[in-house]
Amino acid sequence: ELNEFRLALVQLHVSKIKADNLGRAQKIVKEAAGQGAKVVVLPECFNSPYGTGFFAEYAEKIPGESTQVLSEAAKECGVYLVGGSIPEEDGGKIYNTCSIFGPDGKLLVKHRKIHLFDIDVPGKIRFQESETLSPGNSLSMFETPFCKVGVGICYDIRFAELAQIYAKKGCQLLVYPGAFNMTTGPAHWELLQRGRAVDNQVYVAAASPARDESASYVAWGHSSVVNPWGEVIAKAGSEESIVYADIDLQYLADMRQQLPITTQRRNDLYSVNSVQEG
Repeated sequence: ELNEFRLALVQLHVSKIKADNLGRAQKIVKEAAGQGAKVVVLPECFNSPYGTGFFAEYAEKIPGESTQVLSEAAKECGVYLVGGSIPEEDGGKIYNTCSIFGPDGKLLVKHRKIHLFDIDVPGKIRFQESETLSPGNSLSMFETPFCKVGVGICYDIRFAELAQIYAKKGCQLLVYPGAFNMTTGPAHWELLQRGRAVDNQVYVAAASPARDESASYVAWGHSSVVNPWGEVIAKAGSEESIVYADIDLQYLADMRQQLPITTQRRNDLYSVNSVQEG
C-alpha cells in the first residue's frame, strides 16, 4: 500500500574522524532499512564537526568520498536516502549541502542551504555561517512512489515561505536535517516543526546530530517527526538513536478534507510564490 511508508531519522553521533562518521552512518542506514524504513534521513553536517573552523577542512566535491558512501548505502538498502548535509566545495566556494539518493543509488537532487545561519544572541550564542559558507539559490524537491518531498537544511525551517511553496507544489513531507543548539533548540526546534506541519498540513521531519557536550557546537538532538495535525509522533532524546515514524498519507488527505484550509485560501488577497524555479 503506497499510502503508508516508514520514515527513519538517524540521530548520528558525529566525531572529528570523517571515516568513522561515514562508516557509522552507513551501518545505521542499513539498520533502519532492516526495520522497514523506505526513506532514511541523516543529520546536518553528518561527516564533520559543525563549525566555521571545520567547513573548509572537511569540504569535498560532489560526487566525492562522502556522497559515494551515501549512494552505495541507498542502493544496497533500496531506500531513498536524504544525506543530511556535508560541506561541499565547488568553484572556490563552500556550501552546506544535502544530497538525496534514490534506491538505485542515483543522485536525485542536491539542496544547498539557502538561508545561512548568522545569529547573535548576546551572552548565549553567536554563529556566522557566512564567514565561510555561500548560500544555495534553489528550492529542492524529489519524488518517491509515496509522495513528493521538500528539503531544507536547519535554518531554512525558520522561513515559512519555503515550506508553503513546497506544500503548494505538492510536497506532503518536508525534511530538514538540522543542528539546533542549546539556546535555540529548547526554544524553537519543536515549535518550528509543529508550525510548518500545521500551517501546511504536511508531515515534517527534522534530523539532528546526537548531542556531544565536548564539541565546540553542542547540538540539541531530539530529532522528531510531526504529523499534519501538529502532533509530535516520534522523538529522540539527546543520544545517538534512530527515530521511526509511519507516514500515513490517507490520514493527511483526511485532515485536509476535515479542515480544508488549502481550498479556503484567499488567493485574491495574498500569495506566496517562488521567484525562480529550482
